[in-house]
Amino acid sequence: MTPSKNEAAIDFTEFRSAWRILILSLAGVAVSINAALLYGFGTLVVPLNQAFGWTKPELQACITFLFGGAVISLQLVGWFNLRYGIKRVTVVSLLLLVLGYLATTQLTPSIWSMYLAFALLPIVGMGTLAVTWTQLLSLWYERNRGLALAIGLSGTGLTAAIVPRLMTWGIEQWDWRAAFIILAVLNMVVLLPLTLLWFRLPEVVGSTATRSDRTGDDLLLALPGMNFRQGMRSGKFWICNLALSLVVSSVVGMVTSTIPLLQSKGLSAADAGLIFSGFGISLIVGRMLIGYLLDRLWPPAVAAASLMMPAVGCMIYLGGTTDFQMLLMAAMLVGFGAGAEFDIAAFLVARYFGLREYGRLFGVHQGLNTVASALAPLLFAFMLSRSGDYSAMLVYCMVCCLIGPLLLLMLGRAPRFHGASVAAST
Repeated sequence: MTPSKNEAAIDFTEFRSAWRILILSLAGVAVSINAALLYGFGTLVVPLNQAFGWTKPELQACITFLFGGAVISLQLVGWFNLRYGIKRVTVVSLLLLVLGYLATTQLTPSIWSMYLAFALLPIVGMGTLAVTWTQLLSLWYERNRGLALAIGLSGTGLTAAIVPRLMTWGIEQWDWRAAFIILAVLNMVVLLPLTLLWFRLPEVVGSTATRSDRTGDDLLLALPGMNFRQGMRSGKFWICNLALSLVVSSVVGMVTSTIPLLQSKGLSAADAGLIFSGFGISLIVGRMLIGYLLDRLWPPAVAAASLMMPAVGCMIYLGGTTDFQMLLMAAMLVGFGAGAEFDIAAFLVARYFGLREYGRLFGVHQGLNTVASALAPLLFAFMLSRSGDYSAMLVYCMVCCLIGPLLLLMLGRAPRFHGASVAAST
């Protein structure tokens, strides 16, 4: 169904009333521990190898521990938000995360001290993970939720562009410890003041709340939506989990393997890097366009169409072409779908299961996706060692990016929840 002219236009009312929330969420996503440590980790490998003698394979395992800690924290943060209030949990998490970064400067010669740090940092900083910022955006934005999520989650682009450079500069000026001090400063000087000044929940219409900055389970439980048990028993919830986990596992393989795959086709490192830059551009464009469409068309159809695009990119790669333009198109198709996955997940959980237990249900969903992200590289390494090329991995990714999106079409029409509704307040 094509939207009418009025429906196609963007209603800026929500953006005018909640622009501070949008900027705060953008900053929160950009500084979040998973994004900062994941994108900045490469700057630490050589300095830590020189300082402690740890090998690159040993250091790569740190990311597995980071994902492991994130899985645990994603299961806890929704419950803490309900029990103590989102803002309180976020502020305490920021303070603990700052202390955690500073404590990481005291690593011992044992690689297990590094593993322990990477496992504990996302747990102590649970309130700063993306689930908090997507929940905040979903509470404030209804008509433009998809677009707001796309803008807020584009903070990872800022992370990729800024954080590694800052960490590299600090390491060059001092040593590896400077990288963790810089991350602590970003949270203390940038994110904490913004959170204290701008973090607030909207009013709940029809509730007994009289202050728009109230936090805690009295406000969240008044929101419309399924409770946690209903959500966990919903077949549609597990369709989302399976569908998007398949897509995520394939996207991880494509992101980490695009450049070596292109080089295996005979392209120079410079040309491979140039094609990968097209991946990054399409990721941002795709995220914005899909966010806009999610607000106006049937969400499962938009999600399925966008998440199938990486499958087309895989087909081009499997075709054996070495044409620069065709390979660039393939990379951009993969990037278009890769940029939308997280936004689609956040949107679908809010739309199909409501905002009442968004934190816990989205935490379960992202926990499963994180497990898929952690296991996928092991599967791809096995495929590569057995086949000697990327064909098996490409077939796997193509199949996942066909089956997963098609499963989303089984979601049907979104339910209408009864209860309190959220109204933006100035």
